Amino acid sequence: MLLTAEHRSLYDTTKKFVQQELNPHIAQWEKDGVFPAREVFGKMGKLGLLGITRPEKFGGLGLDYSYEVIFGQALGNCIGGSLPMAIGVQTSMATPALARFGSDELRSEFLAPTIAGERVCSLAVSEVGSGSDVASIKTTARKDGGDYVINGSKMWITNGTQSDWACMLVNTGEGKVHQNKSLIVVPMDAKGVDRKTRLDKLGMRASDTAMIFLDEVRVPQRYLIGKEGMGFTYQMLQFQEERLFGAASGIDSLFNCINETIEYTRQRQAFGGPLIDNQYIHFRLAELRTEVESLKALVYQATEEYVAGRDASMLASMCKLKVGRVSREVSDACLQFWGGQGYMTESNVARCFRDSRLISIGGGADEIMLGIICKMMNILPGKKKKPADEAATKAAA
Repeated sequence: MLLTAEHRSLYDTTKKFVQQELNPHIAQWEKDGVFPAREVFGKMGKLGLLGITRPEKFGGLGLDYSYEVIFGQALGNCIGGSLPMAIGVQTSMATPALARFGSDELRSEFLAPTIAGERVCSLAVSEVGSGSDVASIKTTARKDGGDYVINGSKMWITNGTQSDWACMLVNTGEGKVHQNKSLIVVPMDAKGVDRKTRLDKLGMRASDTAMIFLDEVRVPQRYLIGKEGMGFTYQMLQFQEERLFGAASGIDSLFNCINETIEYTRQRQAFGGPLIDNQYIHFRLAELRTEVESLKALVYQATEEYVAGRDASMLASMCKLKVGRVSREVSDACLQFWGGQGYMTESNVARCFRDSRLISIGGGADEIMLGIICKMMNILPGKKKKPADEAATKAAA
């Protein structure tokens, strides 16, 4: 993926914002268990950072997805994973389907103010019994007059206590589980929505995560995104952007973790010399750097495929799998070299260690990514993919 002057300018603008507006506050926001989303997103909206790939008609920049990937990479300079994740929900997780399939009326009402940073959004797919198994969700939406009436619950919803609206996956009919679901815009101030429960997490502690209960929640049927019954397919398409964005946002974070560890082990004296003089340590750091460079190359390759309009499902799944595993490897190895100081809550390497564990779970667990990759390699045990199954495979990926 060739970077232009425009890519570099976007990267520099984003990195400067991270260093000036986010990093000085991460420690306090982690103590609070929440960051001021409206304040942060308002500033980002004024810089044009929340609608990079979205239509200009609704306030976006109308650029291709390579710019979103560079934006995500620059966000990785945040010293905590909470903010890149929460921002990614706003830009690459909750809005792709609305931007692509929503009516102009719906996009004017919800997408435009979200791009401007005037509204906060969330993606509501997971449930207590349905995490990576998206097809098994139980939340329902029945038609009544001109409304949908929604009942059920959603779990682990990023930005959930602050969001103004959610892109919510619900069952709108009976029948096959991949054909009975729809994506609906649900205002979070609607009667019957209870999202007071903020969850206490191992990591990503500056980002609010909610459990949402829905009791006879009425929303107009015009809040349907695209076609009824296409929600599962739309959500699989949203996952492609989410996974690419998530992988991109890990790149600089891991480079920084390694670089800080190099500097620390140069300064830390033990047994008569700097720690980094131990061959095992400098060899291991070289290995880790190679792994992150490999991740970066894979993300850029997948982005090229996606921008070209080719099916990037397998590569995007590989990116998601790789960033989760490399993040765990890098943060664990680097923390070991920091010793006791690395175990302190306030250290960046400790924050990276606890935040990175979510990457292999959220947005599709490692095992789901492996299943998608195997399916597209045609190596699932006991099954042989037929030509007629190609479309279904792509939709499920």
